[in-house]
Amino acid sequence: MIMIGKLIGAGIAAVALGGAAMGIGTIFSALIAGTSRNPSLRRELFQMAILGFALTEAMGLFALMMALIILYAF
Repeated sequence: MIMIGKLIGAGIAAVALGGAAMGIGTIFSALIAGTSRNPSLRRELFQMAILGFALTEAMGLFALMMALIILYAF
């Protein structure tokens, strides 16, 4: 019974990985759209996109870490 709870909890925590993937896709699609609208701002837009990518990826890694902790720590 405890193992079922662990698997359900890890699955719920892993759902955030899909959200992180969608967020990264949104960031880079906005970068492409912004660069196509104003190519002179490419450098600034790229820097902001990399910052957004890093923060979004960090949240995905935290979710993965929580899923693994739920599975294996207790």
